[in-house]
Order: sequence, then C-alpha cells, then structure tokens
Amino acid sequence: MAYYFDVDRGEDVVRQLYGRWRGPLHGYVMRLVGGDHQHAEDVVQETLLRAWRHADELTPADAGPWLYTVARNLVISGFRKRGGRNSEVPIEPGDLPPVADEVDHVLQSWQVAEALRALSVDHRNVVVELYYRRRSVAEAAAVLGIPSGTVKSRCFYALRALRDALEERGVTES
Repeated sequence: MAYYFDVDRGEDVVRQLYGRWRGPLHGYVMRLVGGDHQHAEDVVQETLLRAWRHADELTPADAGPWLYTVARNLVISGFRKRGGRNSEVPIEPGDLPPVADEVDHVLQSWQVAEALRALSVDHRNVVVELYYRRRSVAEAAAVLGIPSGTVKSRCFYALRALRDALEERGVTES
C-alpha cells in the first residue's frame, strides 16, 4: 500500500503551528541556547520542518509537548555545530544547557495554560488580570467593569477550580 502525503494539509498545519507555537517555542529555545538568537531561530525552523514531516499526526492545539521535545532534542544533539569546534573535541557535561529544569517548567506552564482554558471566561479574566497582569483588586475591577467584591469572589472560586484542574492533570505544588 502506497502512502501519499497531503501537501495542502501539511502546509496548513505548519502555518497553524507556526502561528500558535513559534513565539513560545522561540523563547524556550532561547533559554536553552543561552540567548543565541540565530541558534534559536535555526532550532525553531528545524523543529517546524520536522512538524511538517509529521503533519498527518499533529494537531496545532495539542502539538506543544511534541514540538518542545523535538526542539530540546535538537539542542542537546548539537543541531548547529559551533564554528571552530573540531568534531573530535568531546562535549563536556557543563557545556550542555540546563535542559531538565527548563523542560519541566515549560511543561508545567503548558499544563497551567490548559487548565486556565478550562475555566469560565469570567473566572479566567479575573485570574489573568490579578496574576498575569499583576493588577490590584481595584485595578482589575475597573478594567473588567465589575465591583471589587465580585473580583475577590471570582478569584476565590477560579483559584479553587484551577487547583482542582491541575490536580486532575497530575500537577502538584512545588
């Protein structure tokens, strides 16, 4: 049985992946490569090329863990050789980026984002204003056009729902 790759679907998936994941993936890779913008761009491009090759298996909404794993593996395997380094020179463990902590952080961030999306719009808006935009209760109330007491109440119930959603996903407090 012959396998035919649907080029149009592959291009559409990669466009969606690029739009959704390029920024977060680039920031993640930048941390892994110590701020080397060009190296990070190369890793992101190679990651998206590999995603194109697996477009039939990926959906843009759920591709994050796959993309982050591929990017991490590319960094570890030395996707882009450094100029002037001979292939005979061994790589010391200290030369590798601190990957484990970053991967855990990214995966946990991804799980928190998924749990946030599961909240009601009202609860999510309060959490975003208070915790991500670092607004006071009064400022959040003004931005959202609701009383301060409502902000506090929604925050209480939102955090409880968020905690429950994260526990269901196996995320524990550290």
